[in-house]
Amino acid sequence: MSDGCGAPAGGVTGTVDYDTQAVVQGRVVKDGAPVTTGYARLLNPDGDFTAEVPLGEDGGFRFFAAPGSWTVRVLAPGGVTVDTGAEAAYGGPANLEVAI
Repeated sequence: MSDGCGAPAGGVTGTVDYDTQAVVQGRVVKDGAPVTTGYARLLNPDGDFTAEVPLGEDGGFRFFAAPGSWTVRVLAPGGVTVDTGAEAAYGGPANLEVAI
C-alpha cells in the first residue's frame, strides 16, 4: 500500500564505495529510540533544498552529496524541525545522530 510519497523508503542500506562517493548519513532518535516517521532534507550551503528522503525503520537516512558543507534538516511529527551541519568528503561518510 502506498503512503502517497514518491520517494523511496529511507534508511541506510547497501554498500558504498567511500573512495568515490561523498556521503552524509545518520539516524534520528528520540530518547534513544529510532524515529521512524518523518523526513531528512539535505540543504546546500545557501540553505537551498537539494534532496529529501523519508526516515527508515531504523530512523536512518543517507544522501550522496558533493564534497563540502551541508545541512541536514529533520522534519518530524509535532512540528519538530532540527538542523544539523555535516561535512561530506571522500574516504568515509559523515555520520550523524540527530536527537529530537
